[in-house]
Amino acid sequence: MAASVLLLCLFCLESAEAGKLLVVPSDGSHWTGMRPLVEELGRRGNQVVVVIPEASLSMGPSQHTTTLTYPVPYTKTQLQEHVNASITTLTSKDLSTDLARFQSFFNTMDLLSILIIRNAEGLLSNKALMKKLQDYNFDAILTDPFEPVGPIAGEYLSVPAIYMQTTHPCGVDALASQCPVPASYVPQALTHFTDRMNLWQRSVNLVRTLLQPMACGRMFARADEIASHVLQRKASMVEILSRAALWFMHSDFVLEFPRPLMPNMIVVGGMDSKKAKPLVQVSNLIALILPLLLILRVLFSVIIPEM
Repeated sequence: MAASVLLLCLFCLESAEAGKLLVVPSDGSHWTGMRPLVEELGRRGNQVVVVIPEASLSMGPSQHTTTLTYPVPYTKTQLQEHVNASITTLTSKDLSTDLARFQSFFNTMDLLSILIIRNAEGLLSNKALMKKLQDYNFDAILTDPFEPVGPIAGEYLSVPAIYMQTTHPCGVDALASQCPVPASYVPQALTHFTDRMNLWQRSVNLVRTLLQPMACGRMFARADEIASHVLQRKASMVEILSRAALWFMHSDFVLEFPRPLMPNMIVVGGMDSKKAKPLVQVSNLIALILPLLLILRVLFSVIIPEM
C-alpha cells in the first residue's frame, strides 16, 4: 500500500483499504505519543506488527496489534539506571554562558550517540526476526527517527518510511529533508534563544546552524557504521532519513517556535493526551442543596465574624 493510503487511515477514513504496517518505536514518551495512533490503526482492521526490545521502560503489548520482541544485552533495571545517570549528567551541566551551552550541546550529542544505538544491533543482527519481517511484505513502516534502528530496518526492507518524532536533538529532520532553517529567527536546540534574538544571539545561532551537520555526524557516527554493515553499502542516517515518505512532527504548539516545513511534514499534537472521562452526574437534590450550603456559609461568616 502506498503511503498515501496509510495517510487516509491516519485521518480516520473508514473506507481506506487496510494494509500491513510495521512499527518500530522508541522508548519512553516517544512510545506513549505513538501508541494511541498505532492501536487505532489496528482497531480499524490494519495488520499492525510492533517490534520492541525484551527490556524497556514503557513498551509492551498493545491492543489490536501483534507484538514481536528481540533480546537485548541489558535488563530493565540497568536501563533505568543508565537513563537516570544520563539525565543527571545533562541537568548538572553549566548553562550560564553561550560557550557553556555550546559545549553542553556537543556533550549531549556524545551521550545520546551511546543511548540511541542500544537496540540497533539487537534487532538488525537478528537474522531470524529480520527474515520474518521480510515475509510479512509490509506496505510501510512507522517509526521514530530518534533511534536509528527503525529507519535502518525500513531501508533494509525497502518499504516507505513514515517518521513520527518530537524535536530532534541535532535537528536531523531539517538536515535530511533540506528544510530551510533561517538562523535569524529559528533558534537551534539547546541555545535557550527565542525567535526574537539580538545581533549577538543571531551570530551564535548562525554558528550553531552551520555546525549542525557536524553535530548530527557526531551523534550518528556509530549508527552510520551499523547501517553500512546491514545494507552492504556506504550509508548514513541523513541519507536514509532523506527518503522519508512522511514526517509527523509531534510538536507542542505552545513550546515550539514557528519554522518552515517541507510539504511531506505534517504537524500533529496531543497524541499522548488521554480522552477526558465524562463528568459524574449529580442528582437534582444535591444540585439544589449545594448552592444553599454556600449561601448559609456566607451568611454565617457575616453574622458571626471570626474572633
